Amino acid sequence: MTITQRASTRPSRTARGVLTGVGHLGRSASSATSARRARTHWTWAYWAACAGFALVLAATTALGPHRVWGICAAVGYATAAVLTLRDARPRNRAGALAALAGAVVVPLAVLVATGDAQSEVGVVERSGALLLHSGSPYLPDPARTVEYTPYLPGMALFGLPRALFGGGALTDARVWFGVAFLVCMFFAARRPARAALVPSAAGPVSAVTLLAGFPAVALPLAVGGVDLPVVGLMCLGLALAGRGGSGVAAGAAMGAAAALKWTAWPLLPVGLVLLAVTAGRRTSLRAAATALSVSALAVVPVALADPHAFVEHVVLFPLGEGGVRSPAASPLPGHLLAAHVPGGSTLATAALGLAALGVALSLLIRPPRTVRAAAYRLALGLAIAICLIPATRFGYLVLPLVLTAWFRLPSFAAERSPTASPPAGHPDRVYSVASPAARE
Repeated sequence: MTITQRASTRPSRTARGVLTGVGHLGRSASSATSARRARTHWTWAYWAACAGFALVLAATTALGPHRVWGICAAVGYATAAVLTLRDARPRNRAGALAALAGAVVVPLAVLVATGDAQSEVGVVERSGALLLHSGSPYLPDPARTVEYTPYLPGMALFGLPRALFGGGALTDARVWFGVAFLVCMFFAARRPARAALVPSAAGPVSAVTLLAGFPAVALPLAVGGVDLPVVGLMCLGLALAGRGGSGVAAGAAMGAAAALKWTAWPLLPVGLVLLAVTAGRRTSLRAAATALSVSALAVVPVALADPHAFVEHVVLFPLGEGGVRSPAASPLPGHLLAAHVPGGSTLATAALGLAALGVALSLLIRPPRTVRAAAYRLALGLAIAICLIPATRFGYLVLPLVLTAWFRLPSFAAERSPTASPPAGHPDRVYSVASPAARE
């Protein structure tokens, strides 16, 4: 008897792919669902936390504008949380728009209509009128805190609309703070030409919308924060520096920021080192010349017109050494030293100098080679400086917060994408989403 043994036949490659693919598809769908659910929960928790913060601020603050913001923002953030649970799509923008409306648009409209604002808004509007009529934004002999203008002369430009056209919603200085900030951030978010695309990167409008809804940004947008145009120009300057080019545009943005407040000056060494590493020394020198020219054009004529007033307002008062004590007295290390330790103001200033020296050495020893690394280095230096300045406020921390959060966007992650093709004639250049870097 002959026994025939049937050979076991393996499924074809196509069949194996189909059979195993079913399992992979199931696992992929399950993983995608779990990831979407986790993302929804995190987004809901974020908006709920924002609503809680706004409610606490509304219940505890003694400042009228901040109370109005807290009430409106709490409603907006709570609405955003509800909308997030109802629609878990990754591209759902309803929650962000609800937060933007409740935390920025509504409180800003209410406060502008009632004329209620932070004291800084009135200070800037007065400085604009003084600049228009006397050539200097500073009162010659300030006797009270509200008579000081602790900003560099460029800030007075935001007060010119009211000085030229009188009162009105469109001449309110805080409106122009917000416009300058949002425009700068929009152009900072735009991808450069020939950039490699990142699928998860948000477009400029979406990125700016998300940032504007962040409580640390939404609050000063509504009540009037002078630091917003400063940090907007800082982000724009860094983004332009990361894109290379001639360096003139980056230098102009950095110089404009430096003409507004002293807190923007640390941007210059960081941005110029980034340009030197990614685009070459000539580009960095060109940007430096542009930045210094722009800032000098705004600052030097005013400083020479009344040197005593300039030093009193812009140098002594922010350091807590003016004729009147600065109201900036948040319990950070620099203020605590100045207030409770003999010679503490000198110690805090010395510590500030040492910290600045340390950051400068870090730029020489390990210079940042990407926009994100430069932003983190700048944010760290600013955070240390804000903590050590004798006259300081928690609100100043919006500068390092925005720098850190903004440059964590996916658009600034793939800065040396290998998929980006260099232009003809420049095979040594690597282009990407945020910074096409040229190796010399």
